[in-house]
Amino acid sequence: MRILFFSHYFPPEVNAPASRTYEHCREWVAAGHEVHVITCVPSHPVGVPFRGYRPGWYQQERHDGIVVHRVWTLLAPNKGVVKRTLNYLSFMPSAVWRSLMLGRFDVLIGTSPQFFCAVATWIAASLGRTPWVFELRDLWPESIHAVGAARAYMPLKMLERLELLMYAQARSVVCVSEAFVRNLVSRGVPTSKISFVPNGVDTAMWTAGVRAKGRAKLDAGESDIIVSYIGTVGMAHDIGTVLDAARLLGRERPRLRFVIIGDGAEREALAARARAEGLDNVTFTGLVPRAEIPDYLAASDVSLVTLKPSDLFKTVLPSKMFESMAAARAIVLAVDGEARQVLERAGAGLAVAPGNAAALADAVRRLAADPELRQTLGAAGSRFVERDFSRRTWAHRYLDVLDRTRLPGYPAAVPQPSPEL
Repeated sequence: MRILFFSHYFPPEVNAPASRTYEHCREWVAAGHEVHVITCVPSHPVGVPFRGYRPGWYQQERHDGIVVHRVWTLLAPNKGVVKRTLNYLSFMPSAVWRSLMLGRFDVLIGTSPQFFCAVATWIAASLGRTPWVFELRDLWPESIHAVGAARAYMPLKMLERLELLMYAQARSVVCVSEAFVRNLVSRGVPTSKISFVPNGVDTAMWTAGVRAKGRAKLDAGESDIIVSYIGTVGMAHDIGTVLDAARLLGRERPRLRFVIIGDGAEREALAARARAEGLDNVTFTGLVPRAEIPDYLAASDVSLVTLKPSDLFKTVLPSKMFESMAAARAIVLAVDGEARQVLERAGAGLAVAPGNAAALADAVRRLAADPELRQTLGAAGSRFVERDFSRRTWAHRYLDVLDRTRLPGYPAAVPQPSPEL
């Protein structure tokens, strides 16, 4: 097949949609398919191009056989509603225009977040008369309410109608959680067009971390207990509760350290709060290269997975949970719903109520005091993801969805020569 994937995020950016898109596309190339990705100049979350990149109308490169087309967008940091919305909207015309330059494809895929990426895919698919898949990673615009980012001027009802139109126009909808599937069915989306392809994990990547390298980067002593949060430090992720737990544990366990690895809209304010409150047991590293994250995770004794209390977040499966399992780290999960059910099925960690700092501190205290329990939970998680959430396995099941999505009886797209890069 000749496959075109629209994604706002792609490596070297470090977030869940970038990793999922790249790892699926890499597996499809290995299976013999021609895969193109239309994306932005990497700048998330700070809104400044990564080293080696420049803002411009068009750049092309290759990643493991994937042909990557980087189009112009209005760069903006991951904070502030107006600028981010303009960043999202500017992707649409750039992405659609570039897609028309690339010849015919067998199938198009548009992933969310952000939602307008799916709109761009629909427009491109309509112009090229090509079937397309809506990959649903975020129930948007509901998620705007969940993180408290809704504003009075936002036309949310109109956006919800547009969301339903996207489900109707897509030939297939791929959901990353079973709760998303139930949500769509309850809103009238036919089950025949819905497929479940969850967030998985590249197990080889996450077992390759070197603990000594990560501990050295963190300047961690032999007796230090490292409790890490690795991911976006955004409005949804409830790092404020992590700081509350760190304050509760600070005096009684001086060798217990909380390390927040990543960047996002809330990092600067939270780091300032930690300094103001004298939380010497909390470190913010900022953004680190994705290639180094396995070392940081290997250096950790406990991995935190947190989200704000919200009914919407009961439907999500955070990718960092699977990455922590693959690295055999004991997890403290502060997310209700489907994620908690998966964690308990795996036997990979302790679950607490989201937003409850005392419960979070108690769970960390328990794991810090019991290395044998940490090892048992970590080993259980590693076995679980290898069996049930291997990215490679789910990438090939995704290919089955794409094959069914192709127009029946329609001749296959002819591979197009690409310039050597």
